[in-house]
Amino acid sequence: MKITILTEGGAEIGFGHVTRCLSLCQAFAARRHHTRFIVAGDASVAGILKNINFEIFDWRKEEERLMQAIDDVDVALVDSYLANEKVYETISASVKVAVFLDDTRRLDYPPGLVLNWSISARDLEYPEKDSINYLLGPAYVSLRNAFREVPAKEIKETVTDVLVTFGGDDSKNLTPKVQGFLTRDYPTLRKHIVIAGAFKNRAEIEAAADNNTHLVFSPDDEGMKKVMLESDIAIASGGQTIYELARVGVPAVVIAVADNQRNNVSGWEKTGFIENAGFWNEEHLMNVVAERFAKLTGFQSRRRAAAAGHNVIPCSEADQVIKRIEDKLDVYNLFNCWRRRKKKKNKD
Repeated sequence: MKITILTEGGAEIGFGHVTRCLSLCQAFAARRHHTRFIVAGDASVAGILKNINFEIFDWRKEEERLMQAIDDVDVALVDSYLANEKVYETISASVKVAVFLDDTRRLDYPPGLVLNWSISARDLEYPEKDSINYLLGPAYVSLRNAFREVPAKEIKETVTDVLVTFGGDDSKNLTPKVQGFLTRDYPTLRKHIVIAGAFKNRAEIEAAADNNTHLVFSPDDEGMKKVMLESDIAIASGGQTIYELARVGVPAVVIAVADNQRNNVSGWEKTGFIENAGFWNEEHLMNVVAERFAKLTGFQSRRRAAAAGHNVIPCSEADQVIKRIEDKLDVYNLFNCWRRRKKKKNKD
């Protein structure tokens, strides 16, 4: 099976789409399918797509180049917040199976598979269509390879380590603020602060680092799993990282940094796994973060939260998604085989 993943990402818009598509790419590769990325973005994605076949151009606008890129593929997987319906319709009509990743029921999708593994997916009331198969909810979550096998995590009586992670670019400059709060109010805690390649505030973070600061530069999935296993609590943004934290069992204080994260964060809050600190630009944000963090310092609170996370994400279901795509392709091939035979019979 030949798959092309069409997504967007870079220093200006972040890497959330690229990261979650990478998890599917790894799952395809494990089943010996051939996958390539096309990214509307910039060269900064190269750090994430190590050893992956990819090219960079704006497939959302360059229709002729897009058509050439998907001319001979079986499956096109699209993950975008910016591509318009016409682009989706073109892709759907041009490949055997189209798969659309969604978070917010953003569009009236054309024929294909719609994949939304967010915690609140079933609350969006997608329209019933014979031409669309929906894969909804965390039962279909795809996590990066390292998170497929995770050892049991010890929930310690006392908090000693905290993870701070705000995606690939920290576009809202939250890391230094959280770093300052932890250094001031919890000086003895060891802070694991993730700094990705597109961070523009790296110098500020490094300058404020104390003896209890461990800077983690652009970790891959194994590196991220390792630092999660070492941490008792996380302070994070509201994207794909929540699912990995839940898989490992690290309770988190979560700040939504984009409108499309609001439903996701609200849904996770209802499970009891996270403490919702609100939206990134709300007044007195750090006071709320401090309050929510204090709630998670208690042993019983963390134990309950970790259990809630495991209940939602007991494993990665990437193989289930791939199997549904394979089944869809089989149906397509069988139908076309039947149609060719019927056409030949009519000619005879």
